[in-house]
Amino acid sequence: MDEKPFALIVAGPTCSGKSALALGLAERLGGTVINADAMQCYRELQVITARPTPAEAGLVPHLLYGVRPAAEPGHAAWWRCAALAAMAQASDAGRLPILCGGTGLYFWALVYGIAAIPEIPEAARAEARRMLTELGPPGLHEALAGVDPATAALLRPSDSQRLARAWEVWRATGRGLADWQAQPTDPAPWRFAVLLLDPPREALRAAIAGRFAAMLDQGALAEVRALLALGLDPALPAMRAHGVPELAAHLRGDITLAEAERRAVLATGQYTKRQATWFRHRHLVEPARMHTIHARIAGLAQFSEREMAEIMAFIRRPG
Repeated sequence: MDEKPFALIVAGPTCSGKSALALGLAERLGGTVINADAMQCYRELQVITARPTPAEAGLVPHLLYGVRPAAEPGHAAWWRCAALAAMAQASDAGRLPILCGGTGLYFWALVYGIAAIPEIPEAARAEARRMLTELGPPGLHEALAGVDPATAALLRPSDSQRLARAWEVWRATGRGLADWQAQPTDPAPWRFAVLLLDPPREALRAAIAGRFAAMLDQGALAEVRALLALGLDPALPAMRAHGVPELAAHLRGDITLAEAERRAVLATGQYTKRQATWFRHRHLVEPARMHTIHARIAGLAQFSEREMAEIMAFIRRPG
């Protein structure tokens, strides 16, 4: 009998209804919802990331939401450490940890462990951001290929965040990120089950458009204006959250609000396609411990009694 404690993962693309499902299950099962979304951790991004509202967060404990200033970039190693502490906190309180988010890399790091890369000095981070600004992502990719071809081969020339991370790791440690990641890791001492949301593309596209319109009504433009007023480096992850670059362009007078909305919805839709592909092809757990729901979730009420019984039986299944 496996004595490891049990945690539930609720995963899927942006706007698939993960938060609604996690909240409903937490209410029913006595759970604590733990953020596993790379952007919802930032304090300044409440509306634009669709973070749980104060009313929702008041229904059950929510952890790791809005805990990091936008000036401090989050990363998988930081989140894994924080998530394991949050899971222990929930378990000690007699509550089920329910990890909710769409950042596949975070889940992978949690379940399988992560390379013990030393803390990166600010000088190396600053250099990576400067090179990204000066060379652009393709130029930084080319520079990385010259010093760390193994890592460069794994990254898209357009993936600015991971390219900057790879450069700063190489600069700070003298070893490539791929080399670090090939080292033995420390899997989490937990048992996991995964509820994966994989709604139809057309349902997701409609939901993304509707949600962004609602964000504008709820003050997303003012939120981005306040973020820009901080004068942060535009290469920081928080400055590239979906909707931020587009609304920033509108606030600069470069595009209309309607065009900003169109671009943000399009970019988010493209991102969700990549997310869905990642989750379909990366198995966080063995197939018997993963249950896929091919629908967008607005709450537990949309499930029939049979479907709800099936979900609960899956969660409670030994293994």
